[in-house]
Amino acid sequence: MALSRIWTAFIIIAVTVAAYHWIFNGNETIFNRMVTGKADDKYYYVMTGAVDGDTTIAAREAFVSDIRRGGFEPKETISEARYIITDDPASDTVRRLKQIAPEATVYTYRHARTIAMRPVDGIFETCRSAVNISISLIGIMTLFMGFMNIAERAGGIRFLSRIIGPFFSRLFPDVPRGHPAHGHMMMNFSANLLGLDNAATPFGIKAMESLQELNPSRDRASNAQVMFLSLHASGLTLIPVTIIADRLALKASNPTDIFLPCMIATFAATMAAMIIVSFKQRINLFQPVILAWIGGISALVALLVYFITTMNVERVQVFSGLLGNGILLAILFLIVLGAVYKKVHVFDAFIEGAKGGFETAVRIIPYLVGLLVAISMLRTSGAFDALMDGLRGLFAALGTDTRFVDGLPTAVLKPLSGSGARAMMIDTMKITGPDSFASRLAGIFRGSSDTTFYVIAVYFGAVGIRNTRYSVGAMLLADLVGILTSITLAYLFFGGS
Repeated sequence: MALSRIWTAFIIIAVTVAAYHWIFNGNETIFNRMVTGKADDKYYYVMTGAVDGDTTIAAREAFVSDIRRGGFEPKETISEARYIITDDPASDTVRRLKQIAPEATVYTYRHARTIAMRPVDGIFETCRSAVNISISLIGIMTLFMGFMNIAERAGGIRFLSRIIGPFFSRLFPDVPRGHPAHGHMMMNFSANLLGLDNAATPFGIKAMESLQELNPSRDRASNAQVMFLSLHASGLTLIPVTIIADRLALKASNPTDIFLPCMIATFAATMAAMIIVSFKQRINLFQPVILAWIGGISALVALLVYFITTMNVERVQVFSGLLGNGILLAILFLIVLGAVYKKVHVFDAFIEGAKGGFETAVRIIPYLVGLLVAISMLRTSGAFDALMDGLRGLFAALGTDTRFVDGLPTAVLKPLSGSGARAMMIDTMKITGPDSFASRLAGIFRGSSDTTFYVIAVYFGAVGIRNTRYSVGAMLLADLVGILTSITLAYLFFGGS
């Protein structure tokens, strides 16, 4: 199974890289860092060159103070240090220092800051975080599972299924027309589009449970489940509110300038997911009904994008809140109103459905712990840093423009960790400036897809699926399309930045 192989590979790579650092780099605390997150690592270093173009003593002192929190300690001579921090790794000064201490590692000022500011969660802390995530889902899951049960009792889900049926019956041919799963999936996609993450998760889990009822193999993902989750993981969102808020907090001159590239990139990733899975499942996407629905949705999104681009940042945030939360409240109101009209015992129906929210949140804990621990080991072992250094060196050797490499950490982390990607984006903005090319690109990366492995753990875990088939490959390919589209759009919109 793909997920099992990936999980195994993460752990093997993490331990192997950590062993390399222990044996060849003399890092005696790397294993403690991986397990507890508190290794008390010391980076003894010397500095050379200008700090971000500033050669003043004040700039050097500020830099020393900034990175000391990450265990960096300055030394007077290279014989006492194990690291060289510089603005130009190819300079004559660095070359002379390497002749004296060939085992010393060279860091740029940006790389040193990244290491110093990056939070470290070991295995134990990650286990606790995974359980906390599951516990935090209990309340949301209970609320929305209760309302979903009311909607089912009142016939609202079947009504929604009949509306979306002509489209979904072709995209999900194994799901009978009018089946409640159509309505559940539509609710999930709508919540995602509006940026309502808290609502999207319970709607999505309910959709997976509905699809599981039609699944002939209880532990193997069905075609419909693969298609649904691949589309969900592509993360189609209309307004990237949290990204805009972070850019506003860090005083970007135009916090909403990444809105249109984000929208195009996530739309490209969604279309890629649909095409990839359709090709695998031999679904003809050129059917008139499918083309009409995709065209209509695209036109509606384009109109909303045009409308939003006429607003300033304050109006965008107000409009987003009104659109997302207003529609959510309207849905809850209509569910209750419809239930009263159908003479449903509303509160009894709510309690009956809400009970499933607690059970589902608890059921996903093992899946979440397993995946998050593997990802944590990969990060704390230094494997992630090695990957980024390799990519930076590769593109530099090819002679290409390497500005986009500074934004890549956000793209690489997004499928693994949503909070990690956010931290990396903020880190990039702080180091290179909120209006730099790398910062804008990092924002587009963060908005171009969802957290793939978290989605896999939560949604497949909720229904006990162990054989995910080609889901992981399809989702990661869609993520790659989103990344490539993001880079292209960044150069198109901000290439002169």
